[in-house]
Amino acid sequence: MGGQDAKLILYTNHRCPWAHRAHIALEELKIPFEEVIIDLDTPRTPEYLKINPRGLVPALSYNGEIIIESAIVVQFLTDAYPSHLVPASNEPGGALRRARIALFVDAYVSKVNGNVFGIFRAKTDEEISSLPEKIVAGIVSEVEPKLADANPFFGGSDKLTLAEVLTGSLVLRLKTFTKAGIYPETLWTTIQEKAPNFAKWADAVTAHPSVTSIFDEKAQIEGTRARLAKLRAAA
Repeated sequence: MGGQDAKLILYTNHRCPWAHRAHIALEELKIPFEEVIIDLDTPRTPEYLKINPRGLVPALSYNGEIIIESAIVVQFLTDAYPSHLVPASNEPGGALRRARIALFVDAYVSKVNGNVFGIFRAKTDEEISSLPEKIVAGIVSEVEPKLADANPFFGGSDKLTLAEVLTGSLVLRLKTFTKAGIYPETLWTTIQEKAPNFAKWADAVTAHPSVTSIFDEKAQIEGTRARLAKLRAAA
């Protein structure tokens, strides 16, 4: 079990949706930590590569022990600091609850987010215009049914859960970038029409303080537009 006197250092960048996962967990758990911002626009320093040879964020130092990869970092935090986010596996119903959350997160990341990030790989307007159909199809088939009992959060919870910790940063960007016109503008209205459970859940998730705490909407929109423009120019 984690101790409040443990020394935590989070190596992160607020622009990264994967590092954002760790921030949501830490905010919910109310754990004090030191933050070190890693510049993602320049080659990683030798010092950081000693911490994380993969050069990615986040990386978490827990009393000097380095933990990398966002899902592993978050899982460690929720195991070390028991809370409302997820029950222990040996609690009654705990293992099943964890399995349901894992299936939900896998469905979102594999069936929805891969298509959302397709906008960065798209080279033509035709490819971009086909994305909403693929994204909504993934939501309707894999995610929407798992949110039938959301109240407003996963599994009937009135508090954020591990499901939202691991998907909230992605959903926030999906909604923000669609409403800003970066993603096809028809996307969100189609989601509301065909996946009402998801739309209602996403509204609650993207309004939650733990999800929005490090999210600079203006900077994220401007940075994403610039990134897309650079990719299109290079295509």
